[in-house]
Amino acid sequence: MKLRCPRFLPALALLLATAPLLGGCDSGADPAAAGGSATRHYGDIAFEPCTLASGQGARNVQAQCASFQVPENRADPASRTITLNLAWLPATEEGGASDDPVFFLAGGPGQSAVQVWPQLDPAFSAVRKQRHVVLVDQRGTGGSNALECTPPEDAQDTAPDADAIAELARGCATDVADRADPRFYTTTDAIADLDAVREAIGAQTLNLVGGSYGTRVAQQYAARFPERVRSIVLDGVAPNDLVVGGEFAHTFEDAIRSQSRQCQQLPACKARFPKDAHAQLESLVARLGDAPVAVEYRDPASGESRTGTVNADTVTGLAFMFSYMPQTASLLPLVLDEADQGRYAPLMSLAQLMGRSTAGSMARGMQWSVICAEDADRLEVDAAAADTLLGEDVARMFFAGCAGWPHGSRPDGFTDPLRSDAPVLLLSGELDPVTPPRYGERVLEHLPNGRHLVLRGQGHGTLGLGCMPRLLGQFMESADAKALDASCLDSLSYVPPFTSFNGWEP
Repeated sequence: MKLRCPRFLPALALLLATAPLLGGCDSGADPAAAGGSATRHYGDIAFEPCTLASGQGARNVQAQCASFQVPENRADPASRTITLNLAWLPATEEGGASDDPVFFLAGGPGQSAVQVWPQLDPAFSAVRKQRHVVLVDQRGTGGSNALECTPPEDAQDTAPDADAIAELARGCATDVADRADPRFYTTTDAIADLDAVREAIGAQTLNLVGGSYGTRVAQQYAARFPERVRSIVLDGVAPNDLVVGGEFAHTFEDAIRSQSRQCQQLPACKARFPKDAHAQLESLVARLGDAPVAVEYRDPASGESRTGTVNADTVTGLAFMFSYMPQTASLLPLVLDEADQGRYAPLMSLAQLMGRSTAGSMARGMQWSVICAEDADRLEVDAAAADTLLGEDVARMFFAGCAGWPHGSRPDGFTDPLRSDAPVLLLSGELDPVTPPRYGERVLEHLPNGRHLVLRGQGHGTLGLGCMPRLLGQFMESADAKALDASCLDSLSYVPPFTSFNGWEP
């Protein structure tokens, strides 16, 4: 069953938005078998040729795919087994391939590493010359016994309260009960799977590259298996003690204010939008919260005329998701200004487009398994969030499903910071609305061989930007973050906001 994208409260929309290395979102295309070549072995695992495809305009990637059996509950000898979905990207210069592969760890929680790879493959062009890349769909995602659920039909047009979300989770748990015990789909279970795959392919050490939630997975693996880690890359850093979703109200607020200041510092933008984007967003949320508006707009896919209702959730959800990348954030001043003047059609079209691009990109049940076990009991009431755009309910609603979802627990020491002598390259986008640079600085404090690069004007997920692919390749070769010459990143600049629908006008 595929999870559709219901028009819930902003908090529920954020369940999808935590992807793009928490999360970029992916079409969910499964690897398709490719003909021709014979079976190839990587260690003890037999792989077959396949094509990793994306519906987001990314190129198809030729790979080798395999299934790998692991126990669902390692503490129970009678536990059922589950199948992990693997993909292997052989080094492009195999004659000189290193024996320490790269394991890429996807975001979410709930994103499939195999499904998102086509968008990321260009960022690893230098890395792949000398190293194999291994993708493991984390248990509960993609092709690894995905914990996906279809909400009731009436959920598509309602904004449920916490009790309704909990009931949705109960129904989802019932749907998957015959093939999964959600208590065993945590980060701790996932890193045991990763080490089992490492052992099966015969690798003594790994290079870990984690994006967003994947940075939690990387840190947990490095803490449990330090002798197995050669190097680590953390892109969009989530500290181990971070309550996932618990600070969205504040991190989003900071990002919007930063983007608003950028517009006000540009004469053409300030002249076109004398009222800053944060103030307009605040005004729109208040107005539409009291009186949603019926809107006629163009369907972004078909161009057909449609009608819908724009409300406060529509506005905040779109603004949050657009803030992930400066290219989409550059549209916000114009779209918000149009809406502020009562012209809501562009906003509705873009909201529909974004909703479709994120639909099916997250395994909702797996996300609950992770956050309910590892974060929910650490959530504290944040009265200060009441004065933010998202408000104080966003975090509470994020965890509302936990009341109806069976979940495990985290081990002792789970929230302790990673203390490691391993070489670690930490990456942050200056304007990241979910994992801001200050998170990277916190994690760096305990990594004597670490280095933190903050990419100017960028958002969430930085691996493919500017010269980062080259720097990533150099780091994998040298395993020395401090020796990298990162001056090439100085060429990155801020994306100017659109001043009309024709783009930037100097």
